[in-house]
Amino acid sequence: MRAIQVSEHGGPEVLEYVEVPDPQLGPDQLLVDIQAIGINFIDTYIRTGRYPQDVPYVPGAEGSGVVAEVGANVTEFAVGDRVAWAAGPGSYAERVAVNAAVAVKVPGEVDPKVAASALLQGMTAHYLLESIYTPQPGESVLVHAGAGGVGLVLTQLAAARGARVITTVSTDAKEKLSREAGAAEVLRYGDDLADQVRALTDGVGVAAVYDGVGAATFEASLASLRVRGMLALFGGASGAVPPFDLQRLAGSGSLFVTRPTLAHYTRDRAELLWRATDILNAIDNGTLRIRIGATYPLAEAEQAHRDLEARKTTGSIVLLPGS
Repeated sequence: MRAIQVSEHGGPEVLEYVEVPDPQLGPDQLLVDIQAIGINFIDTYIRTGRYPQDVPYVPGAEGSGVVAEVGANVTEFAVGDRVAWAAGPGSYAERVAVNAAVAVKVPGEVDPKVAASALLQGMTAHYLLESIYTPQPGESVLVHAGAGGVGLVLTQLAAARGARVITTVSTDAKEKLSREAGAAEVLRYGDDLADQVRALTDGVGVAAVYDGVGAATFEASLASLRVRGMLALFGGASGAVPPFDLQRLAGSGSLFVTRPTLAHYTRDRAELLWRATDILNAIDNGTLRIRIGATYPLAEAEQAHRDLEARKTTGSIVLLPGS
């Protein structure tokens, strides 16, 4: 089969489109013909070596497709089922062997491209709102990268709860997308960002900041919080946050900071199904919209990574095998 392979860590140029052997199906796995592949920032972290990964490897962990074969121990799925996953290593390929424990059935008429890019970002937004900090109606929260994949989902879900969502974006076009998702206020990044947030909250600050940007926004995120506010640092698109003195949290208002990861919020099958089903059903019934900002042929994964890292994309971006 055709796949993307990484033989050494580095820039997008290390993503090679090559022939590799078909995956071997284990007894607890599904062999899936992939229809669409989700691209996420974590893929770039692994590619550069920031997150450890032995080489060579086929990147990617998220996608959707049709079950071609089921392992001997699998009872929940059948050949022909439409499935999606967010933890299936080797997904930048035409076929993948996915552990049945991390796969979910795709409901209704959800488009494969949407299903392929909904789970990682959608379940991240879900745990941030359901398990890290749940805003009450009328409370103000700050969402960084409001036109990104997680940002757009998070804004929709928080606004649906009645929260007043303030977002940050870098362009007018991204501001439009963020407002369409339900943002009440949209700000640009800058040295006075925290001052702007406080001005919008009568000097009080926001109840929570959901920050997937990292190093470039961390200080402004802390300075934007109200007393006993929560900073959920769930990503580092601009780089890792340097070590800092925890005593600062006391002096700034007894603040909370957490560095969560999705794996710790989908620790068992029941928790994963709760989050995934909520997201996929919301998409199916039209209450949640996943924006596909761009699609690329699988062979053009290098360009997709370049565009993602250059902040040229909005919403989700997807690779398509066979195109």
